[in-house]
Amino acid sequence: MQFQHGSFAKPSNGSLVLTPFAVDGRQLLSNPCQNKNSLYTRYNQPELFSRYEVLTDPYHNVKRLNLYKFDGSPMNPMYLAFKPPQMLPTVTMNPTTSATAGGAKATGKVKRGVEAEQGLPMNHQVLKESRRLSKRMERMLGTVNADRWWMVGAGMTVLGGVGYLCF
Repeated sequence: MQFQHGSFAKPSNGSLVLTPFAVDGRQLLSNPCQNKNSLYTRYNQPELFSRYEVLTDPYHNVKRLNLYKFDGSPMNPMYLAFKPPQMLPTVTMNPTTSATAGGAKATGKVKRGVEAEQGLPMNHQVLKESRRLSKRMERMLGTVNADRWWMVGAGMTVLGGVGYLCF
C-alpha cells in the first residue's frame, strides 16, 4: 500500500504532472513469511500523465477522471465521491528535513506503529481506534469456531427444507 500527496501542475501541452511531498510519502510492506511486523518505508514517486479528461460518466451520472500514463496507455477511471472533494492539505503533514524520522533506523524502515507514535498524525488516531475496537469485538464474540457455525448453517438449511416440504 502506498500513500503520498503533494501538488500538481498542468503544462500547456495538456499533460498533468504530480509532484509529491518527499517527506510525507509512505509505502507499507506486509510480508508475514519474512517479517513478523509490517514495515513502513519512505516513498516518493513523481508522476507524469500524458493527458487527462474530466467528463460526466453516462452510466453512473457522476464526474469521472480519465488519466493516461506517460506512454498514452489508459489507467482505471476515478469517480468523484464527494462534492466538494475531501482533500488532504496542500502542505506537508510531517515537516522533517531528513529522510529518517527520529529514532528510526538508517534504512528508513521502522516497525508498524512506531512511526505513528513519532508524528504521523493521520494514521495515529485511526490505528489506536481500530486496535481498541478489535479488542472490544474479540471480548464480545470470544473465539469463533468456523466448523461449529458451518454445522449450524447446514442444520438450519436441512430444517428449512424439511419445513418447506412438510407444510
